[in-house]
Formats: sequence, C-alpha cells, structure tokens
Amino acid sequence: MPDPKPFHFLADAREIVSGSELAERARRAEAIGYHALVIPDHLIPQLAPIAAMAWIAAATERLRVAAFVFNNDLRHPAVLAKELASLDVLSDGRLDVAIGAGWNEPEYTAIGLPFQPIRRRQARLAEAVAVLKGAFGEERFSFSGEHYTITGLDGRPKPVQRPHPPFLIGGGGRRTLELAAREAQIVGLAPRLLRGRGDPRSITFEATAEKIEWVQAAAGDRFDELEFNVYPSGAPTIVTDHSRAEARKAAEAARARSGVDVSEDDLLESPHVFIGSIAGLAEKLQGLRERLGISSFMVGPMGDLDPLVERLSGS
Repeated sequence: MPDPKPFHFLADAREIVSGSELAERARRAEAIGYHALVIPDHLIPQLAPIAAMAWIAAATERLRVAAFVFNNDLRHPAVLAKELASLDVLSDGRLDVAIGAGWNEPEYTAIGLPFQPIRRRQARLAEAVAVLKGAFGEERFSFSGEHYTITGLDGRPKPVQRPHPPFLIGGGGRRTLELAAREAQIVGLAPRLLRGRGDPRSITFEATAEKIEWVQAAAGDRFDELEFNVYPSGAPTIVTDHSRAEARKAAEAARARSGVDVSEDDLLESPHVFIGSIAGLAEKLQGLRERLGISSFMVGPMGDLDPLVERLSGS
C-alpha cells in the first residue's frame, strides 16, 4: 500500500472584495498553510475566476491557484488553454486546472445556453480535456471531435509545469469520474444532484467509497498516483463540542428539504460534512485518508477551520 499523501486544504474566495482585500486574504491563506485559494465559476455575485486567480498569484509566493471548478460549457477549451497557460507562466508554475461538465441549469437558462443531457456535457468535457492537453503540448496539434475541431494549433504560451499543470476533474456521476480516473491527477468527488437539490445519500461514506471504486476500476495502474478531493455539502460546517446534537438538527433539515432519510451518523461519517471539534475533525480527516485515501479538502471560506488546517496541512 502506498504511503499516505500529505493533507492539502483549499479555501474558497468567491466573495466580491477589493484587490487589496483579496491580496490580504491570499497572504493570510498562505501563512495559515492552505495549499490553494480557489474561485468558483458561476454566474452569481462573485469575482470572475481567471482575473481573481491572477490577483491571488501576484500576491503570494507558494499558494496555488485554481477555479473550483471551471464550467466547461462557458468557454472554448482552446481559449481557456491560453488563459491558463498564461496564469501558469505568471505564477511560476502554481496553477491547477480544475474543470467539470457544468450542472447548474438556471445559469444556462439565464444566458440562453442550452442545458443538454448529462451524457452530452460529459462527452464535451472529455473532448475539452483533450484540447487543453493538446494546446499545452510541445507542438502544433489537431483534433476532430463531435464538439470541437482544432486544426494545426500551436498553443502559446506553454505552461511552466510539464507536460501540463495538474488536472482536477470533478463530478458525481460515473462517466465523469471515469474520465477523471484516466485523465486527472486530482479527482473531485462531488455529491450527485437531483434536479437542483442535493441527495443526502450521495454524501455518505458508503456512496463516496462506491465512487472511489469506480475510479479505481477505470484508473488501472495509475490509481495509486491519484489524489482525492472532497468539499462541504449537505450540512453547514460547525465547529462544536456537541457534534451529535448539531448533526441531529442537520439531518432533520436535510430530510425536510429533500424527503430523503439521512441519519446523524450518516452526516458525522460523511466525507462532505464538517461538524465537530477541531480535534475531532482532525481525527475524522485522518480516518478518511486512511480508509478512503482522501487527502485534499476544500473547506469553504477561511475562518472556523483555520486551526484544523494549521494542525494538519502538509502532514
């Protein structure tokens, strides 16, 4: 069995703030021990990811930058490749390429973008990953697919990280996770969604273990090289010495919201739920790494979990 991978923590910096405030947050994240400061990619009140990523990189020396995650349907991959390679050059090689198939239907509707069936979005994502890697390659490349056609493109600049920056591909469905198994370095384990509302069963330990089994079957010999990432979903993050009482309230709220039965034990064991004391959460994350191999955690905004990051980051 391979040695456990070091803990990596990502913080979300979506809030609209001034450049000076974002730079200060980035420097604070770096000092605390966060691995990366990430920006969501949604058409909601938030900073645009590429501009914010550049600002974060300029303000720091070690902190990695990424979206969490780019919606593939919002940009042509050849254009995105140029933007991302430029960020990798400007940051001296601190970029992660995080991308997914897109899922938030109301955003598509708001801008008149067809929200196609998941299989078409997944197929388009697979082609986009091939285009991104082709643009990052050493030579001109061509690509002919159902969704993208590239003819003799020499993507420049080339990224500093070779053969390309690490890819994080996130999703909750089997096809997307199998793509991540074949093409990514970091696999984002997302809850599956039912018509815009979270299914509490998809955040359980058992559901997460099943997703990892899908990845292992598709990854083959490269499975041990993969890093697994999870993020909070299904219940608010609460630092407390009364974890069971808080989990009981969260379980009741989840049942009322979704009509699906979920227990407090389900939530306390879930890789996607952070309810407990800092010491208790540290023990939980160590157990998740030991039992499931999960070592990367996007914890949401900086704040309550900063002491947890200081305790475990890099260990």
